[in-house]
Amino acid sequence: MNNDGLVWEVLNNQFCSFKVSTDIGKLCRHPFNLTGLCNKRHCPLANSKYATVRERHGRTYLCMKTAERAHTPAKQWEWIQLPKNYAQAIELIDKELLYWPNWMIHKCKQRLTKITQYLIRMRKLKLKNKHTLVPIKKKLERREKSREVRAEAAARLDQSIEKELLERLKSKAYGDQPLNVNESVWKEILEGDAIEAESDVTTEDELEDEEEQEREYEQESDDGEEGFAHEFVSDESDEEDDMEDM
Repeated sequence: MNNDGLVWEVLNNQFCSFKVSTDIGKLCRHPFNLTGLCNKRHCPLANSKYATVRERHGRTYLCMKTAERAHTPAKQWEWIQLPKNYAQAIELIDKELLYWPNWMIHKCKQRLTKITQYLIRMRKLKLKNKHTLVPIKKKLERREKSREVRAEAAARLDQSIEKELLERLKSKAYGDQPLNVNESVWKEILEGDAIEAESDVTTEDELEDEEEQEREYEQESDDGEEGFAHEFVSDESDEEDDMEDM
């Protein structure tokens, strides 16, 4: 059986991988330490009978170590899941640690309180809408920008080639009906030519109508001038009447 005094003497005087020396004193990094202090009373390695409270995946557990399981290190710690209700968890700790030292029961309750508080804060922070920081990858942005420029230049070149080919087909540079041209493209070109011919015919008809309207308007204006001839009246009669009155 392990001797607690001998184990503590070795850990305290020689070497312990969990011990940390600070300005305020010696601290312990062991995950099963109840208070985080490095002394014989709170050391989980130098005490064959020990209890603590731990948190795993959002749930709290009461961990108990007894001397009867010292010969089986894999089963040395007994994990008891505590209920989510704080009051029920306190009652379960009092029930499981009924004959344990009072200071250890009190420290386990304090540790349960702290764990419950930070679990509540974690849930509240998850519910809040936080601003996520997105890293800016300048190298990737430059690469994508250069790709966009090259793709745009290639698309512009394809459009210019397509336009030049369509103009050659319209001008019948390859004959009335080329052999290696898709039928749909050729039909579209023929339809476009028909539409242009119709538009030319309509424009000629409109010009003729406008010329006829102008001629009719000129004829009407000439007829109006002939109907209303100018009359010139002399003022001699009016002057003679004025002389007689005098």
